[in-house]
Formats: sequence, structure tokens, C-alpha cells
Amino acid sequence: MTTYTGKASFKGIAIGRIAEMKKAETIVRREHVEDVDAEIARYHAAKEQAQQELQALQEKAARDIGEAEAEVFEVHAMFLDDFDDSVENIIREQRINAEYAVATTADNTAAMLAAMDDNPYMQARQGDVKDVADRVIRDMNGGGGEANAFSEQVILLADDLAPSETVTLDKSMVLAFVTREGSTNSHTAILARTMNIPALCQTPGSIIVDPDEATLESYKKKLAEEQEKQRLLRELKGKETVTKSGRKIKLYANIGGIGDLNFVMENDAAGVGLFRSEFLYLQSDNYPTEEEQFKAYRTVAEMLAGKEVVVRTLDIGADKQIDYFKLDKEENPALGYRAIRICLTREEIFKTQLRALYRASAFGNIDIMFPMITSVWEVQKCIDMCQLVKAELKHQDIPFKDCPIGIMIETPAAVLIADELAELVDFFSIGTNDLTQYTLAIDRQNQSLEKFFDAHHPAVLKAIRMTIEAGHRHNTWVGICGELGADPELTEDFVNWGIDELSMSPSSILPVRKIIREMD
Repeated sequence: MTTYTGKASFKGIAIGRIAEMKKAETIVRREHVEDVDAEIARYHAAKEQAQQELQALQEKAARDIGEAEAEVFEVHAMFLDDFDDSVENIIREQRINAEYAVATTADNTAAMLAAMDDNPYMQARQGDVKDVADRVIRDMNGGGGEANAFSEQVILLADDLAPSETVTLDKSMVLAFVTREGSTNSHTAILARTMNIPALCQTPGSIIVDPDEATLESYKKKLAEEQEKQRLLRELKGKETVTKSGRKIKLYANIGGIGDLNFVMENDAAGVGLFRSEFLYLQSDNYPTEEEQFKAYRTVAEMLAGKEVVVRTLDIGADKQIDYFKLDKEENPALGYRAIRICLTREEIFKTQLRALYRASAFGNIDIMFPMITSVWEVQKCIDMCQLVKAELKHQDIPFKDCPIGIMIETPAAVLIADELAELVDFFSIGTNDLTQYTLAIDRQNQSLEKFFDAHHPAVLKAIRMTIEAGHRHNTWVGICGELGADPELTEDFVNWGIDELSMSPSSILPVRKIIREMD
């Protein structure tokens, strides 16, 4: 019996036969070419084919696991576009074959990403670059070699898994992923979490090969207990989220798009507490029109059949960059031009989104929420914009509802003036990820600061409690939509402090419901 340990991307227990992922080996040889224009044309033909394949993968991922998670393939397409200048230059200057130029470009890009010590997210994109390059090279050589099929359920072992390989696998046949390389920040790890498949990277996490009888029986018992736990959780579907003393809490889901709605309904969420509308912008190569946004918001409102849907207005900047916004490079983007600061200085973009939201409100229950608020005047300006939009729609005889207005509390400034802000809005939603970052003055993207980043820090918890108390002093309901909303260690504290709503990833809803129903 041998035990290997590594980092768990998604925790769980799996017992089964190990199958090794067989990958088609991509061998690239450097070859001299005479006709460089023809070689460049060959590259562009393969690139076009690769783009079509990535589009198909994105559509499949959106259907199977959600639009937000499918964004990985848009990232791949962006990397592919970035290859052009380097590939063409290498072919022309060195007069070599396109395969070698693509491989060299990918190696150089990966090395550049690896050197980004201050940006763990970009460091984790090295595997994405290689995946894109391998795809183009395969397409130049006839394609093929993308996915394996298995005749039984297996624990899949691989050196690493590219996102495209993860998506094209039949997940009903995969009990768990185990990779020798990879990162918990990789897109494949994110996809594994979304697909609810236990995943281990940088193995040696724990995987036990050839277990003895006692160990096997022990893990069979643990697996049975886990399955029974999941069965009991499923029995909570349709039941109220209420303490024994009668205190009711709304449990909502965080989503990134229409493709996530099946998870909302599957996990019996009472509504949507955070619709990240920026994904409509991230998915587009230009500003999404009012009509495009209206259709997306209307679909969510209609499909949730009267349940509350809290839509956060555009929140880009910092780690979410969109080329067509043409944002200047900033030394400290987390403290820079982002979220509501963009909306209030690019009013036409903001107005377009507000019109789409108010039009969609006629088809369901939509709340509008503004992010990154630090001042009273920002909220007042947002409300003025809403009034302007409603007046226009009324003049045009376009139906709409008077949507509840809320704000994100994610800065210490907002916490300290929460009483004044509560007088202007209907609800607060605490964004604990950024609130922790700004309260502790720690970049939450920086892995080297991980031991200093403490979401349970007394200052953070005090800020949350102060916000709840301030909101209730003014009859403003208060929720949490950051990661702490699903933290089982804090659920009882939040309920005891008077929280009205918790919004989280859909898979966390039933476990949190169980905790609340067992409270006195």
C-alpha cells in the first residue's frame, strides 16, 4: 500500500480503479521552409479551426456546467490572438515551419507567466497557453487526440489536465481527478469544483494505491457515510431555512449567467443573491447592447418564476479586465478605476445596463445592486440615474417595476458610514472577499501573503456585525454574498447577529440549511 499526498482542488472520497490519461504526444521538429507566406497562411488556417473548436467547447461547457466556468475557453481564444505577431515574426525571420513557431511562442509566453510572482492567477495560466498551442499544432497536422473514453467509472490519473480535456470527458465515468502537476488556481481545478468531482493536484493528496483490506474497508465506510450525508441533505430540498426558534434566513445563490440557473434550482436556492453581470461584458468582444442585456436578465427573471434576483451592476477593473473598455494600466488596480467608478464616469454604459434591468423587471423580481461604494454621493448619483431611466421608460410606454435598490458593503469606508447609506437604500450585501482585502490591506490574489490573509480576523467580523446593526437601525435588510456566506464555522454567528440573507455557490446551500435548521 502506498499513499501519496497533494493539494485538494475539491475535497471528497472516491474508490475505484485508476486509469491513466493517454495523451496524443505532440512532437514538434524545427524545419526550414522556402515559402514563408504559405507557412503563415497555414498557421492562420489552423488558428481559425482552433477558434471554431474553442467556441464549440465554450458552448458545451456553458450547457454542462455554467457560463461563468465556460469563460476559460474565451481566455484560450485571447491567448490564441496574442500568438499572431510572435508566430509570424519567427516564421519570417527564421524561415521555419509554423509548428515550431507556435511551440516557441507558447514556451516564451509560459516562461513570462511563470515569472509573475506577484500574480498567482496569471502564473496558473501556463497550462492554458500550452493547451492552446497543442490544439493549433494538432490542427496543422490533421487534428485528433482530444478525449479518452472509459468503459467503467475510474479515478483519472494524468500529468496534468487541460480545461478542454476536462470538459470533453464523460463526467459520469470519472470518480476523481489526480494530477502530478497543476494548481488549485488552474481553470481545470475550477471546472472540477463546479462539476463536483474530487480533484487532487501536485500529487503525491491523498491517493492510496493498492490499499490493504483494513484501509479499503475504512474508506468504503467513509464513502458510505459521505453518500448518506448527501442523501440526507437532499431531503432538505423544499424545506424552510429556519432555526428551531423560528428565525428564518433567506439562502440565495451566486451566479455568473444563465447557464448557472440549473444549479440554482437543483440546490433549492430561494433566489439569486448575486448575479455577476460583468460576465455579459466579458463574454462579448464589444459593449453588449441594451437588447442583449435585457434578454439575459429577462431569462433569469422568468426562469426563477418570481424568486428574487439581485443583479450587481458592472464590476470590472482590478483582476477583471476587458480590452474594449481600454482601461489604462494601473500600478494598484484593486484601489483604482473599477466597478461603480467606471459606471459613474461612463454614464452611457451605465444607463444602457440600467435600462435593460428595468425593462427585465417587468418579467420577474429584480433587485439592482451597486458595487464598491465608498460615499453617500455615489449612491445618490446612482439613484438619480435610476430615476432618469425610469422617467424615460415611462415616457416611452415601456413597462417596468420599481426595483429595490441595494449596495455592496465591501470597503471600510462603507462600513463606517453604513447608517447614512442605509437611509438611501433597501438592502446591503456584504462582499466579504474585498472587505477582508481592504480591511487588512492585503492583496487577496497574492499567494505569498496567504498566511496573512485571515477572513476570520476580528476586525473583519466586527465590520460585518457593525454593518448588520446599522442596516437594521434603518429597516434595511442585510445579506452576505462573499465566500464567508458559506463558511460553516461562521453560520451560527451570522444568524445570531441578525443576518437576513446568505448568498453562496449553489452546492453550499443545503449544508448551510442543515446548520441553520439545527440551531436553537
